[in-house]
Amino acid sequence: MGDEVAATVFTREDRQRYRDKVKRNLDVFARMLREARFDADKRSIGLEIELNLTEETGDPALANTHVLELIADEDFQTELGQFNVEINIPPRHLVDGVFSDLEECVRADLNNAEAAARQAHVRLLMIGILPTLTPELLNREALSANPRYALLNEQIFAARGEDLHIAIEHLERLAVYADSIAPEAACTSVQLHQLVDPAAFGPHWNAAQAIAGFQLAVGANSPFFFQRELWRETRIALFEQATDTRPEELKAQGVRPRVWFGERWITSIFDLFEENVRYFPSLLPVCEDEDPMAVLESGGAPRLQELRLHNGTIYRWNRPVYDVVRGRPHLRVENRVLPAGPTVVDTLANAAFYYGLVRVLVDDERPVWTQMSFAAAADNFHAGARHGLDARMYWPGVGEAPAAELVLRKLLPMAREGLARWGVDAADADRLLGIVERRCVTGVNGAAWQAAAFHRLYERLDRADALREMAVLYREHMHSNEPVHTWPTPQSL
Repeated sequence: MGDEVAATVFTREDRQRYRDKVKRNLDVFARMLREARFDADKRSIGLEIELNLTEETGDPALANTHVLELIADEDFQTELGQFNVEINIPPRHLVDGVFSDLEECVRADLNNAEAAARQAHVRLLMIGILPTLTPELLNREALSANPRYALLNEQIFAARGEDLHIAIEHLERLAVYADSIAPEAACTSVQLHQLVDPAAFGPHWNAAQAIAGFQLAVGANSPFFFQRELWRETRIALFEQATDTRPEELKAQGVRPRVWFGERWITSIFDLFEENVRYFPSLLPVCEDEDPMAVLESGGAPRLQELRLHNGTIYRWNRPVYDVVRGRPHLRVENRVLPAGPTVVDTLANAAFYYGLVRVLVDDERPVWTQMSFAAAADNFHAGARHGLDARMYWPGVGEAPAAELVLRKLLPMAREGLARWGVDAADADRLLGIVERRCVTGVNGAAWQAAAFHRLYERLDRADALREMAVLYREHMHSNEPVHTWPTPQSL
């Protein structure tokens, strides 16, 4: 969720001072771009995975403080809900056997964390939305103790002036009100990071936006929320609504939401940061003492903390990131599209598909974003979230076609070529992209398996118990690390 802040009460003077400081940060950032002050190691990638904590029954366990004490690993951190934790994997270079290395590392870390959590009778679960969550549980008491979360909750509701209305409809209908941002904690995701040369940031972000709908189609893993079967990746609709600072009147006026796909292709990362400053008021107006221009002129790397904090409260599905590591500033694209799970190997298959595809699209002499409208990319995004592998999507040169067909015919060959250009081990590329291929052929991703398993169990159990049993079965298969398309079909359960 970003940097920690201390709980406080903000005054009008705080907000004005913060606005002025953010604008100064933006000026300094523009100068840094002009003067090429950034680390340009373009092979560096990173990975974050958000996890759910569950009881043996599959119900959520509000125990992240205790579990983190038992895990005792600085790579694991709190997340918004007490039933969430997050693991941050140290960066790797995108070359050779990087995916095998990541798979081994993540599995070892998660196995160690699972062993520690079991001391508290808690189990880890990688899934987009935990299907056993209920409205009675998801209230402000479920938020983690970090003051940042309470402050975010307070500021979002101060901006709204009313309770959140969460309304999602597809296979079934859900309409509830919430008096806190706790429903956001239901959304657990995988974030894929890529360090990008500033001059190439625009093409990388555009490429990530262009394929976001296809990522959702093949990787959907969140079909249930509050015991209703909704979108195949319900997490998208839920996250868009659970952090919305706009009352109905501002929505009607076309005010932009803080969870945002965007509205145009870009030419520079500056476009995104400038939009953030121009369109969105501050939620956490906390100022630091740093004079960014003085730091820059002395040869240092300014933290630009106010600009970074502001950026962290605007939830783009492909987020621009400015960071300073070991005294060197760099820029990253943070891809936030994918849900967590179902397994580590499925997660790495999704990552291989993303990194390979982006590489080819960025290298293309006639970029895909010059051949399709931004609105088409946004339509693909929401179609993939709503329908998963059953979505129909648009791709230049083909027109509208089933998502699975487009992935098989067009995107997978490009992803394979992209991984070859990165120098990724061919056996790793074939193995991981083969998993994406088989999902498309069988029509089974995480969401499809969950839905099929639930309906089979629902024939003999009530809804709540069927979802619990499905979650427990899912958890057992997750630990096998066998790809989700190979999991036993409901008929054989």
